[in-house]
Formats: sequence, structure tokens, C-alpha cells
Amino acid sequence: MWQTGRPARYYSQGHRRRQTNFRLLSQWRLAALSLMIGLPTVSCTGSLQTTEVPPAIKEFTLTPGQKVVGEAREYVVQPGEGLNDIARKFDLGYTALAAANPGVDQFVPGVGRRLIIPSLYVLPDAPRRGIVINLAQYRLFYFPSGGDRVETYPLGLGVIGKKTPLGATSVVRKEPNPTWYPPPSIRAERPELPPMIPPGPNNPLGNYALRLGWKNYLIHGTNKPDGVGRNVSHGCIHMYPEDIERLFGELSVGAPVRTVNQLATAGWVRDRLYLEVYPSKTQTEEIDTDHLVSFEPAPGARNVVRAAAGRYADAVDWRAVDKAAQERTGAPVVVADRSASAPQLDKAQKPEDEEASISRPVRPRL
Repeated sequence: MWQTGRPARYYSQGHRRRQTNFRLLSQWRLAALSLMIGLPTVSCTGSLQTTEVPPAIKEFTLTPGQKVVGEAREYVVQPGEGLNDIARKFDLGYTALAAANPGVDQFVPGVGRRLIIPSLYVLPDAPRRGIVINLAQYRLFYFPSGGDRVETYPLGLGVIGKKTPLGATSVVRKEPNPTWYPPPSIRAERPELPPMIPPGPNNPLGNYALRLGWKNYLIHGTNKPDGVGRNVSHGCIHMYPEDIERLFGELSVGAPVRTVNQLATAGWVRDRLYLEVYPSKTQTEEIDTDHLVSFEPAPGARNVVRAAAGRYADAVDWRAVDKAAQERTGAPVVVADRSASAPQLDKAQKPEDEEASISRPVRPRL
């Protein structure tokens, strides 16, 4: 709930620079990442799109078995923009954008600089009902009834040592303009807090809150949107104000909620297999505070790719898999191309779960 544990410079307007050795490594990684994602193209999915003023796409149609939605893009930094502004423009969390563009200054990224926008999302492995949250991905996926759509939003999660529970629960109450009563765990850290904070700009719950079956855990807005994509709470789930407003209006009490912690996800887009490996909680903190990111390879990435590749495992570039598991940028990486190494099947012969389809964004409702 309350944003705690942040260094003072988190809210400053000063300029922060990464260490020189990390910056040099980052420049190499950024160039390599562009090549792994793919060259700019007009394809709707599985490509690197270049655009100056793109819309923030939150909702996509789904075909049976589809695992990947969205598209990777490039974006040219405009005057007056920082990474927090750009992340919110694309409905990304800060860490997702910073990890995909290592070495870029948070407050002064550089006018005219080209950034990778990692807005291609591999869906987590979980039942597609209601809300599914992949904590490792810092992202929420909402599957409305019918199974043919998905909405996705970035999240702010718990600080080091504070966790959101794993498993299944549900929405038990909806609270517009909520009043915040600091729980004992937060009052112990901040005894100066008042017994309650009424609705308004000082309320850390924002304008909307969804209470879950887990006591003292909520999905809610925030009065500090720069915390989305970071470790900021005591275990509650923070969303951008505009995102929680939309989700709040769509959900009913009783809606199922499931949390998972999948460090890597993989899925096909036509003949290309994409892998995303997400930064750890510790690495997320290091990216946020401009520290040298620890070497912490993600376990199990090969198993995730092997399961997704199925009978096309021979087409996998396992060195690319291992590299993605080591770097953990969270950005999509192509690790297999079955068109080059496996016999082509007629479209009618391909199993439904292997036939990748174009992810079509749903136009925003007016």
C-alpha cells in the first residue's frame, strides 16, 4: 500500500548516471537486443515497430492457444520527456522500460534518442479466467468472460522482504474513493501516520480499490504513479490511475484473481518462438536505484522454452536462451525459427496451439 523503503533520490529531480562499466556493457546489449527482436517492419505482431506518437494499447483479441500479444516498438524521445513519462505513455512499468534500455538516464534520456519499447507480452501459464498476475513480470492480465480478449496493465509491487501471496483468491469488495487505514505493519514503521487518510490527493490508495480475499491485500490506484513497475508497497498491487479506473469499472465482486511467479515465459508468433526473462526483485531494485545490476541467471528458462518449442526443440538456439536467462532484460528475444529448420506444414495441418495469429488490438471504447 504505502510506498516505503525508497531512497531520497527516488523522488528528486536530479540527474542520475549509471556506473561507467555498466554503461559500456549496456550499449552493447541494446544493440544486440534490437537485432534479436527483429528489424523494423509493418507486421502487427512479433516485430519492432517504429512510431513517433503511438497509442497505449491495453486490450487485444485472442485466438485459441495464442500466447503472445502486442508488438515491440521503437520510440524517439521527445523534448521534456523522462523514462517515467514514456513508460506511462506506453502503459509500461518503469523497470520494464529501463531494463530494455540499460544505461539510459531516467530523467534526461536524451531528445532524439531511440528507445526499445518492450510492449510485446508473452502470457503467463495460468487459467484464463478473471485476473491473472505474474509477479515476476510486474504485470496484470485480465481475461473477460468469453475467452477471446485480454487486457494487460503494469503493476507496482512489494519492496524487498514484502510479498504478495501466491495462489487463488477473488475480489470481495469494490471501493471507489477509498479511505486508507494504515495497517499495523505500516504503523510500526511510520508511527507518525494518522489513524486514517480520507479520499483525496494524499491517499496512497488513489481513487479506486479492489479488496481481495487475502486480508489487507488490495489492487488499487496510487497517488505516486512513478512507482508503477517498481518495488514500492507492503504487498499490495499498485496500478496507474487510468488503468485501475478502467479495470474497476469492468470487474464484479467475486471475480477470480490468481497470482503466479513465472520468471520466464515463451510463445510462438507464426514461425518465431519468443522468450521473455524478467529481472528478479533484487535486480528491479538495482535498476531503480542505478546500481550495477547483479549477475543472477534465471533458473528454468530452458525448461520453459523446451515446453513451448515442443517438437521444434531442434530449432532452438540454446545459446540465445542461456544469454536471455543471464541478462534478464524482460524484453522479447527470438530463440527459434521453425521455418528455417523444420518442414513446413500446411496451415490446415498445424495444431491450433502452434498456429500463431496476429494479435489485434481492441480499439479503445469512447
